[in-house]
Amino acid sequence: MAIILGDNQYGKAENRVVRIYRETERHAIKDLNVSTSLRGPFAPAHLEGDQSNVLPTDTQKNTVFAFAKSNGIGSGIEEYGLALARHFVMDIEPVESARIEIEEFSWERAVVDGEEHDHTWLRTNQEVRTAAVTVDADSGQHVIGGLKGLTLLKSTGSEFHGFLEDEYTTLEPTTDRVMATSLNAQWRFGELGLHWDAVYATVKRELVKQFATLHSLALQQTLWAMGRAVLEAVPEIVEIRLSAPNKHHFAVDLAPFGLENHGEVFIAADRPYGLIQATVLRDDAPPAPEAWRASAGLA
Repeated sequence: MAIILGDNQYGKAENRVVRIYRETERHAIKDLNVSTSLRGPFAPAHLEGDQSNVLPTDTQKNTVFAFAKSNGIGSGIEEYGLALARHFVMDIEPVESARIEIEEFSWERAVVDGEEHDHTWLRTNQEVRTAAVTVDADSGQHVIGGLKGLTLLKSTGSEFHGFLEDEYTTLEPTTDRVMATSLNAQWRFGELGLHWDAVYATVKRELVKQFATLHSLALQQTLWAMGRAVLEAVPEIVEIRLSAPNKHHFAVDLAPFGLENHGEVFIAADRPYGLIQATVLRDDAPPAPEAWRASAGLA
């Protein structure tokens, strides 16, 4: 029996990049968390301590910041990630594959005396936009857009009944419940060169619309409707993966206090929670395992 080195990669994780655009008096901001990871003939570094093929992680960090200036981020984090990944694979000879993972934190303009301020923002607490870009010398270029932590709640329009029961089942069936989740979603593109920001807005709109309007018999049904709507709205997306914790809201028993509770007062339980996950894809979507091979796990 031999002992061998398996898959390996290395990079610089969680580079916090804030890019301010100052071309006019009305500034703009992009706030990112960027992780890089390189793959290639790096076994000698592990087996012999030979660093001759290793581009330092500090150099990767510097490249991330330099590209934020030279290439910009205004066209979308997907395009920025592609520029970085292409550079590492095409310009750094030993590198065979590069994975770039990006989180984007959103800000909204401060409103002063009823007007949006030109250079002051408030950090919003909505979802984090994500992108995962892989450029591989053999398998090509892959882009996965995404979001995480999109917290949604609707106070009615959700049921859960007719489920399998056994001797340990205590859950009561219901035809009217609060449904809430903190949605994570990632979608794989079959084409590049898109208007990335516009696509993101479309995907988010469809996810929210389906959650709000579908009279849901289960969170599983809602995820299917979300994924199908996204693929119908954006032909360039070939696959979407959805992960939704069921943020349970349990009605509080107010009878001991002489009060009735007709679905008005709940306790929000953060754990344990049901975790519902689904992949929705086109039946002719080509497989792309390299697109999903994570590095730092940010996106």
